[in-house]
Amino acid sequence: MNHYKKLLVLFLLSLSQQVAAQQITIHAGRLIDVANSTVKDEMTVIVEGNRIVAVEEGYLDTDGRVIDLRSHTLLPGLMDMHVHLEFESSPSAYLERFTLNKEDLAFRAAVYSERTLMAGFTTVRDLGGSGVNISLSKAIEQGWAKGPRVHTSGKSIATTGGHADPSNGLRSDLTFDAGPAAGVINGPEEAVKAVRYRYKQGANLIKITATGGVLSLASSGQNPQFTMEEIEAIVNTANDYNMHVAAHAHGAEGMKRAVLAGVTSIEHGTFMTKEVMDLMVENGTYYVPTIAAGMFVSEKARVPGYYPEVVATKALEVGQVMKSTFESAYKKGVKIAFGTDTGVSPHGENAKEFIYMVDNGMPPMEAIRSATWVTAELLGVTEQLGSIEVGKLADLVAVTGDPVRDINNMLQVIFVMKDGVIYKDQP
Repeated sequence: MNHYKKLLVLFLLSLSQQVAAQQITIHAGRLIDVANSTVKDEMTVIVEGNRIVAVEEGYLDTDGRVIDLRSHTLLPGLMDMHVHLEFESSPSAYLERFTLNKEDLAFRAAVYSERTLMAGFTTVRDLGGSGVNISLSKAIEQGWAKGPRVHTSGKSIATTGGHADPSNGLRSDLTFDAGPAAGVINGPEEAVKAVRYRYKQGANLIKITATGGVLSLASSGQNPQFTMEEIEAIVNTANDYNMHVAAHAHGAEGMKRAVLAGVTSIEHGTFMTKEVMDLMVENGTYYVPTIAAGMFVSEKARVPGYYPEVVATKALEVGQVMKSTFESAYKKGVKIAFGTDTGVSPHGENAKEFIYMVDNGMPPMEAIRSATWVTAELLGVTEQLGSIEVGKLADLVAVTGDPVRDINNMLQVIFVMKDGVIYKDQP
């Protein structure tokens, strides 16, 4: 009996040591409490496993590992509501449609996803790819790759000749009549089938291209490309499968149809009118601005040969218009969720969006909330993510200095924890 008692004691001791080893104590010089829009000085956050178990004033002495961030600011893990992890802009991007296999895209996407995580973004929405984005999401979840949590639409849904039609710009013998499986619909019945096919593939949200786009090989970036009936069919079917709908939209008419049909978010919103802003406020529609991408394409459009001429013509104007639209929408009270369209702009530079937002009228605290509290609301994950509170998942990021006083500090990420695992620790 004594022998068994000794074994039990040794087992319990081993178990207690394992629990202690899993405990991580963080001493933060400043902690941004996004739930209350305040900054708290000299705070301790204790993590056990993948959960926050304590948030206390002062620097507490505890068992386990201690992370010294007393010279830094601790924030909730950041969230970007519009990325493309398979892709990154370059002069060769259009040629890559013919030179890269899906396997190539997958390896490259793994690099981009890790770069995104190291920039402090622990959750993203990937809004449109080849389907590799679905596999990447699973790989990250299983621990086979490093990256943020990926909520993804898989392949975007377009109409024939629309912004996400995969055969746009090809010579006639390569052009094909794509259908719902390839993300192209015409009419409500095909719209329903396309949503169900995305669900079958493993997508957990839907993205539509409600208007033309800047980077597509088509002359118009603003024209509406879905009927009301088509968008309503998409939204209603997505709701049946517990998926929300994000609508790429540059032109006002396409935005208006999307908002009235009940989409969750408008992406880009470049030529948004006051009428559309009023409708978005009335319907609670989120606006994901992606100013960083607009500024990037406007800059690169001036570089000869960087974009095809039809793209460069559209790209030249969007940056400044996006900034002006953002300022007006913020003043109007439209709900703004952080998003960058990274992939159009370089991966790992997502935080530049904060600077554009602040430069165009949004206070730093609200900009930070747009990438934490507001994004968690959009995703419907406020019980798990979006703030540093007891019981929530341990997604934590630290930056140098005080970003509420100088938003440029959001570019200086020195610590990243996702789901209780430390991926970056460079204080």
